[in-house]
Amino acid sequence: MMVLVTGGLGYIGSHTVVELIGAGYTPVIVDNLSNSSVKVLDRIETITGVRPKFYERDLVDIGDVDEIFEKESIDAVIHFASLKAVGESVEKPLEYYCNNLVGTVNLLQVMGKYSVSDFVFSSSAAVYGKPEKNPILEDFPLSATNPYGSTKVMIEDMLKDMCAANSGLNVAILRYFNVVGAHKSGLIGDSPNGVPNNIMPYIAKVATGELECLKVFGSDYDTHDGTGVRDYIHVVDLADGHLKALEKLKDNPGLIVENLGTGTGYSVLELVKAFEKASGVEVRYEVIGRRPGDIGTCYANCDSAKRDLGWEARYGIDDMCEDSWRWECNASSVG
Repeated sequence: MMVLVTGGLGYIGSHTVVELIGAGYTPVIVDNLSNSSVKVLDRIETITGVRPKFYERDLVDIGDVDEIFEKESIDAVIHFASLKAVGESVEKPLEYYCNNLVGTVNLLQVMGKYSVSDFVFSSSAAVYGKPEKNPILEDFPLSATNPYGSTKVMIEDMLKDMCAANSGLNVAILRYFNVVGAHKSGLIGDSPNGVPNNIMPYIAKVATGELECLKVFGSDYDTHDGTGVRDYIHVVDLADGHLKALEKLKDNPGLIVENLGTGTGYSVLELVKAFEKASGVEVRYEVIGRRPGDIGTCYANCDSAKRDLGWEARYGIDDMCEDSWRWECNASSVG
């Protein structure tokens, strides 16, 4: 089975490609390299013994998308490619709406042209906005507190409308929480271009001395230590969730919506302490004001994914931190 993985050289995409190969799928990667590196192809090959076919293309150009489908016999699509930094989306909203919405519309149009009906969408807990309570269930009202989250809500609405209009379309919307960790090999991990937007790679670079200190945004949230609480999920668990969703689509379920998380919330300071334990290095931090668009607490109820997909997270916060630290220590040597 040939699976097109958009954004397949990125953090989550590359781990999913590894898991796909291990499960006997044939992944084809498309990535515009805006926040990834072609070197990841070499690392995937080292881990799996397989070098996936790769297209350096941009989904915003529908001609680029059509070219791939014309050349390859695509059976299903896993769609990761998007701009994803909350803070940046507040600063550059039009760039986020253009990239995330236009790229997805183009992809879906070309899928229809070539009669590809199975689609796994990388959504986010950001679609829940400021939830009234936790843990968060899939039937909670959707909203967004930032343009990044708004693009995910809009795409979800579009997919729901498409499934209502086309009974032959099978879509898995996966709303996942805060992704951390790295592959056990230490060969692939979160490697953003420039200063990291996500907390774990930022903490790691403070631990190595590349960055001076971690900025903790807010200490006055209604949480046990005042810092934001999130549901952190290991990237390998998340990749496995995509495989489980892909398998589910073979049953022609139409539309399914699932949370992917651990169901446990950890504060920023708890994450810092866990990373210090894993690395043996002190992580310097500075508490500053809240960041626009952020919320205090967010963690998942994942009972639906366990019931519908036979999936649940296997790795805890210590595994996440240990694997992140291993990757950070190896990153400079693997290039």
